[in-house]
Amino acid sequence: MAKKNDWVRIHNIVLTPEQRTGKLPEDTKKMPLEMWAKGHLQNDAAEIGDEVTIRTATGREERGTLVEVNPCYALNYGTFVPEILTMEESLRKALFGGEEA
Repeated sequence: MAKKNDWVRIHNIVLTPEQRTGKLPEDTKKMPLEMWAKGHLQNDAAEIGDEVTIRTATGREERGTLVEVNPCYALNYGTFVPEILTMEESLRKALFGGEEA
């Protein structure tokens, strides 16, 4: 449950596939144009899935479906790729003359 002025994230479909311009690549045309925004909840209270209004850090008011309360940044650079480790070892040898450098 979120209450007024909580920091939240919302989601909104800005344009459906039918509303999008014809001057887009085919795979893009098939998808809706979506928006996610973070801001302070303007409703008195809301639950995930409710339609709400937020005020963003820049002062804009946006409407959308509440998807998260107190969202945080979750950085992820992907899973381990063995080839990158091999490239690192090769570059280390070529540039510095060995693995210890």
